[in-house]
Amino acid sequence: MLNNIFLIAGREYLERVRTRSFLIATILIPVLMAAGIGGSILIAKHSKSNSHLAVVSTDTQLAADLQSELEHGKDSEMTIDVISPPSEKTRSNLNDLLKRKDLDGYLWISPPRHAGGRPVLQYKQGSSADIATRSSVQHAIDKVLTRERLVQQGLSKSQVEDMMSPAELESTDAGESDHTAANFAAAYVTFFLMYMVIMLYGMNVARSIIEEKTSRVFEVMLATVKPLEMMAGKVIGVGSVGLTQVGIWMLAAVLLTHTAIIAHYVGGGAASGISFSAAQVIFFIAYFLMGYLLYSSMAAALGAMTNSEQELQQLNMFLVLPLAGCMVALPLILNSPGSPAARILSLIPFCTPLLMYMRISVSPVPWYEIAASFAIMAVTIYAILWVTSRIYRVGILMYGKKPNLPEIIRWVKYSG
Repeated sequence: MLNNIFLIAGREYLERVRTRSFLIATILIPVLMAAGIGGSILIAKHSKSNSHLAVVSTDTQLAADLQSELEHGKDSEMTIDVISPPSEKTRSNLNDLLKRKDLDGYLWISPPRHAGGRPVLQYKQGSSADIATRSSVQHAIDKVLTRERLVQQGLSKSQVEDMMSPAELESTDAGESDHTAANFAAAYVTFFLMYMVIMLYGMNVARSIIEEKTSRVFEVMLATVKPLEMMAGKVIGVGSVGLTQVGIWMLAAVLLTHTAIIAHYVGGGAASGISFSAAQVIFFIAYFLMGYLLYSSMAAALGAMTNSEQELQQLNMFLVLPLAGCMVALPLILNSPGSPAARILSLIPFCTPLLMYMRISVSPVPWYEIAASFAIMAVTIYAILWVTSRIYRVGILMYGKKPNLPEIIRWVKYSG
């Protein structure tokens, strides 16, 4: 029996890894990954606001401080024209420049309405959609006015700069070195890899069954092997292809994010790349295999019940909906991995592979919850395989109309 299963699995594996689609996908995903990383770096490097603004004020020192902050600030590299003091025609001239697109906006600063108050600020911009520039201006105003108020309270400039310098936050995990961002990136990447591969290769099992039903290859193969051996061989073979592809993609992700170019631009050295801990790799493989077994078994039943791709597409919601539910629940898992809702969702067997893996990756999970997730998954997989095997034995030889629910129940009873 095992010999037949491995022969079928080997045939399925070699048949798929030799196809152009496998080679293209295996190469294309790392290329797209590299393009995405490079694009993100370029966007980050050029995301500073570089608008051309005018600052109008009777307070020359305040206008100069704002000019310095906006031209050399952390989040802005603007061009600032200072007009101090303004004339009667200054506002109309600036409005004309805005209309001609020669200026992106201007900030008009009027004296305080009462002693000790803050100056009156009016900001006019050419495009209401330029939220980034408006935010940068607001941040610069808050910083300059706060610095000015502290100086008025008797603090020296060095004391003010020391007080207003940003705090440096070092995040560590239980006394270990800081790999928080790298581990989170790894968890995020592997979550989506698991999602894609379980869905795509689960459906490939169903498509493979439909193809062989259509070509009547099953009728020949059943003369030498049992239906359960065929199903097991298909599931193992197609799953091995998925695991091979995921392994290549994960290796590519690690290599891409640890290259000297990436480290140079993100400024964090090797630690800035994606980092996989041993526990992450072990749990990824374990939950991937269990998730794949669960969904591919369901897909095998769907393939046995249908006769064409069109019929399969009508039923594939049974595979897609639980996985889509995991995507919807992802923000909850990331924000509150230890909440009751997150714990319950991660123990639902159709969500466990993705959500429990994500919980383990982003926060400590009690050992008994991990053990419970494996136990519940094992029982669910056994039950699904039990039902699927009985549907499969009859369904692969059934042609014509799509079976209804009473007929499927009869198949289960007949095979039992």
